[in-house]
Amino acid sequence: MARAHFGPVPYAKPFALELVRHMLRIRRFEERCAELYGTGHIRGFLHLYIGEEAVATGALTALGPEDALVGTYREHGHALVRGIAPGVLMAEMFGQREGCCRGRGGSMHIFDARTRFYGGNAIVGGGLPLGVGLALADRMRSLARVTACFFGEGAVAEGVFHESLNLAALWRLPVLFCCENNLYAMGTALARSESETDLCAKARSFRIPAERVDGMDVVAVHEATKAAVAEVRAGRGPRFLEFQTYRFRAHSMFDPELYRAKAEVEEWKERGPIHTFTARLKDQGLLCEDEFLTLEREVQHEIDAAVAFARAGTNEPVEELTRDVRAAEGQA
Repeated sequence: MARAHFGPVPYAKPFALELVRHMLRIRRFEERCAELYGTGHIRGFLHLYIGEEAVATGALTALGPEDALVGTYREHGHALVRGIAPGVLMAEMFGQREGCCRGRGGSMHIFDARTRFYGGNAIVGGGLPLGVGLALADRMRSLARVTACFFGEGAVAEGVFHESLNLAALWRLPVLFCCENNLYAMGTALARSESETDLCAKARSFRIPAERVDGMDVVAVHEATKAAVAEVRAGRGPRFLEFQTYRFRAHSMFDPELYRAKAEVEEWKERGPIHTFTARLKDQGLLCEDEFLTLEREVQHEIDAAVAFARAGTNEPVEELTRDVRAAEGQA
């Protein structure tokens, strides 16, 4: 792993602290989810975003509220930055009807029409055609919107990746493809599953401009996304960004994590997005330790309140379980 040089932070203090707050909120939310999974309050599959906070934070703060967002099954961080309240999100994790999907989506299927957050998708690569469809709808309605579609590097091996990029390029659709390359598709290293490991080269084969970005640096992520969004919004067709990042935890809570060395994980942790960014801010006089500790306390209070909200939640009544369930004509 090449050691990147983190340059100066080019932001005013309010925005810089907003980025810190977003990353801290994601980290503490995910850590609490891991604890609650162990106590049985959260069930099913659970994929944590710990270590990748700079990607969701840097990218989503470069989007506007009118833009659409399509995520993967590792999407809690995206949902938080997008504006879904921590309590509502935690209630969804608990399977309570106070959740954003009335408890029906759970960890992998977060959805919120109010914030234009269209999943949460458990199928690898399943969000790609949805992103293309949303972009096509905006184009047909002459709306200056961008759809940001997130997926992991494992999805690049799926046929739907090639179909989606081809159609987006052919029709010059306003979609930004955001690949979160954390090096392991479940437990399989990229080089073991794909003969061409240059993901940007694959995007460029469809004549889509592509850029590789340090996904551990929230500044690099934000600046690259801001520039790409401007190009897409100006009608210059789709763009592809490969965010090189790393998850510090296992693929999911069921993963014994036998496929990567502990030394590799520790090496990546040295470049963790929260402590490296806050260190830069302190060096520039934009953050002092007391301010950081205050942020920590405020975020911890938010997460405690979110858990309390979820614990006080209710199950959906049995008589409502068929609500929103539709059957094809003649098959009811």
